[in-house]
Amino acid sequence: MKIAMLGTGYVGLVSGVCFSDFGHDVICVDKDPRKIERLKMGEVPIYEPGLDHLMARNVEAGRLSFTLDLAEALEGAEAVFIAVGTPTRRGDGHADLTYVMAAAREIAQTAKGYLVVVTKSTVPVGTNRKVAEVMREANPDLDFDVASNPEFLREGAAIDDFMKPDRVVVGVQTERAAKVMEEIYRPLYLRDFPIITTDLESAEMIKYAANAFLATKITFINEVAALCEKVGADVKQVSRGMGMDGRIGNKFLHAGPGYGGSCFPKDTKALARIGQEHASPMQITEAVIQINEEVKRRMVEKLRDLCDGSFNGKTIAVLGVTFKPNTDDMRDAPSLTIVPALVGGGAKVRVSDPEGRREGEALLPGVSWYADAYEAAAGADLLVILTEWNAFRALDLERISGDMAVPKMADLRNIYSADVARKAGFSDYISIGRGREARIMEG
Repeated sequence: MKIAMLGTGYVGLVSGVCFSDFGHDVICVDKDPRKIERLKMGEVPIYEPGLDHLMARNVEAGRLSFTLDLAEALEGAEAVFIAVGTPTRRGDGHADLTYVMAAAREIAQTAKGYLVVVTKSTVPVGTNRKVAEVMREANPDLDFDVASNPEFLREGAAIDDFMKPDRVVVGVQTERAAKVMEEIYRPLYLRDFPIITTDLESAEMIKYAANAFLATKITFINEVAALCEKVGADVKQVSRGMGMDGRIGNKFLHAGPGYGGSCFPKDTKALARIGQEHASPMQITEAVIQINEEVKRRMVEKLRDLCDGSFNGKTIAVLGVTFKPNTDDMRDAPSLTIVPALVGGGAKVRVSDPEGRREGEALLPGVSWYADAYEAAAGADLLVILTEWNAFRALDLERISGDMAVPKMADLRNIYSADVARKAGFSDYISIGRGREARIMEG
């Protein structure tokens, strides 16, 4: 089957590459000439483990190509996926559908025969019906169906998530569209992965509800962590005990400096807005959004306390600025709140991140970038672990503490422990939600 993929951002590129690996003939379209040129040269514009090799393999096999020409992409295609951006709209928190509707209009004006238009972008409930309306207005004679196929890809594990999904959600209105979608996902049907077929609105809602729930789990455990520090409990033990309950599960119960990324901040705000527009407030989601921002600010105060009340004149090494490991994505990362507060407070900030510099240089002005943790920490007054990259999980802490001007550590991902830090020579150490060992100090 020939498939066209509109948009070569994170979702579009990963989906297009994986569909081609299913054996489909996929052509990816983008309006950015530089991006298409880079893709044609074999360069992957995003960091996702394994994506470069998978893309090269399918290009070589002749199943994957890239173009600026929508007409070329739609020629003979049975399905076209819309995978363009839906950023948060300024002022009201809603998802901006400008790019989605523009894509729908252009597809209608270009397509020659029947095809299924599949919305892969995360969009508010009711959007797919609006897509159909826009297309009918642009070309009343076009024969088409609209389908909703939300993505559930975790950055850093996107290929496995696509190839071995927990579920695939497909929202359709007609049997004809359902058969096309079944053929697209036939490799997963054959391997008995769950494929859920729903109406359009349910498919749209599943995406928002799932992400809001996961954001709620993260925010809940971060609140519990703050209470653990007050009462002397250990949030890691609490999380483990909670996660063993099959009704709860152990995923997304890791305390830290707050959630970020391309999905949770945007989708929680959009769901809250949808609720407001339909006079059905999503009060839990609204509280999650507010508390998550408070968590980030609370991290700043923890660091300030560790610096004796002031960042001024301190040299602070920050390990990790992407919102999570195994990605170069900086969108709504906790670092974008925490690092500017350090710089604004007069600190000299040194940053080390395996993949974050490309995006981070523009987003974090006033910091210095270092190749590794040891260079960043040398001569520093404080070491802050902000993103739990594997490269930071087994550091030579004795070497680091010995090279620091003042051996203090803020472990905001609970990678280490107070006992380990003490034995490595750190005079001061804080972590998240570990009451009885939340902080150690000399004497």
